[in-house]
Amino acid sequence: MLSEQVQQQTETTSLPVMEAFYTLQGEGAFAGRAAYFIRLGGCDVGCHWCDVKESWDVNAHPRQTVDELVAGAGQYPGRMVVITGGEPLMHDLTTLTNALQAAGFQTNIETSGVCQTVTGSWDWICFSPKKFKQPNPAIYQKADELKVIIYNASDFAFAESFVPHLRPDCRLLLQPEWSRSDEMLPRIVDYVKAHPQWQVSLQTHKFMQIP
Repeated sequence: MLSEQVQQQTETTSLPVMEAFYTLQGEGAFAGRAAYFIRLGGCDVGCHWCDVKESWDVNAHPRQTVDELVAGAGQYPGRMVVITGGEPLMHDLTTLTNALQAAGFQTNIETSGVCQTVTGSWDWICFSPKKFKQPNPAIYQKADELKVIIYNASDFAFAESFVPHLRPDCRLLLQPEWSRSDEMLPRIVDYVKAHPQWQVSLQTHKFMQIP
């Protein structure tokens, strides 16, 4: 499996795509903005609460060329593309992001930061670390946004542990894990009131019942 994943990283003209669709960004700093999502296959982080576990197997998804992906995004008026997964940085994203930016798109990514290299040309990097696998410190100074999923009370300390390593202008967001929102959202609200450098992020697309 490792050799197959390394091979995926070198093949930048096509990528395994679980799904690609036009919707609203539901989370984080760009919540409410129109966006074209490209969800790549492949992830070895293993979050037990992940809501897209079907993305984990890198070999389970058809490959699309960079030209096809750019053409798909170009069908819609929005000019923001979000690359997500899975863990998208399992793949070399240089060719894809260069092509998207050349076509006039803003390139955003959401990553756990666990991969050894941060490939691609990015307008916005959302760093969303997970307890299940240690991130690579190379991501810290590149992150525009830290988004930590709060599943239990210990996750607040986990979130704070990254702050000293980030740029001063990095946005700090706490987001309740969807199935635990009733319990954790009130705690997040109280935490943000006491620590106003943080803000609340919600999965607003789920409230709106859109993809």
